[in-house]
Amino acid sequence: MSLSTSQRVALVTGGSRGIGRASALRLSEAGFSVAIIYASNSAEAEQVVAQIIGNDRAGVAMQADVADADTVKAAFDHVERTFGGVDVVVNAAGIMPLAPIIDLDLEVLDRIYRTNVRGTFVISQQAARRIRQGGALINFSSSVTRLAIPSYGAYAASKGAVEALTLVLARELRGRDVTVNAIAPGPTATKLFFEGKDQEAIDRAAGFAPLERLGTPEDIAELTAFLAGPGHWINGQVIYANGGAA
Repeated sequence: MSLSTSQRVALVTGGSRGIGRASALRLSEAGFSVAIIYASNSAEAEQVVAQIIGNDRAGVAMQADVADADTVKAAFDHVERTFGGVDVVVNAAGIMPLAPIIDLDLEVLDRIYRTNVRGTFVISQQAARRIRQGGALINFSSSVTRLAIPSYGAYAASKGAVEALTLVLARELRGRDVTVNAIAPGPTATKLFFEGKDQEAIDRAAGFAPLERLGTPEDIAELTAFLAGPGHWINGQVIYANGGAA
């Protein structure tokens, strides 16, 4: 690594809740200064910043639409002015409306693609331009690309695009000493996962893995922290973190 952990800076999208929040806090525990990007809930974002500061690290929250190139550029500019640079980008922002393919409103499809595909592309583009030597970009796919669960068609398709983008970008950054990987969680106990599901659906999802439980955001955050530091030899991979569900 070109920098010691105590000098390193992470930028986490979707950092106000769920896996993004857990990843931001885990990176601060590992010694990173952390900037988070959130979509709308400033109160949740400021709570995360307060916890980062409680871990004796610097933290800042910025509201931005991850699919808007101008606001994303402004957010990266702010991180560089505040912290001097960026070493790790964790791209955890995403949405997950569910419906059978036959019924899905195409406006919803466009919204899924705008956040999950265009948003990942815009963040990845800025990350590729900004991340310092020895750094890492961590995108988020999903194990539903393998599980093929009914009603997840549009979401799974968007995450398939994330995987393709990730693998290509890892090879385009040859010679930069910057890794690019995607984490593909299985069913994970987040607000995003629980939304619109009854207890039967939750229990069924919890049974997918031989470990017979849902993942937790903290389970996924451990892998994020590994790829952000000691796992630097891992590059151009999609890692399925699902307790053996697929």
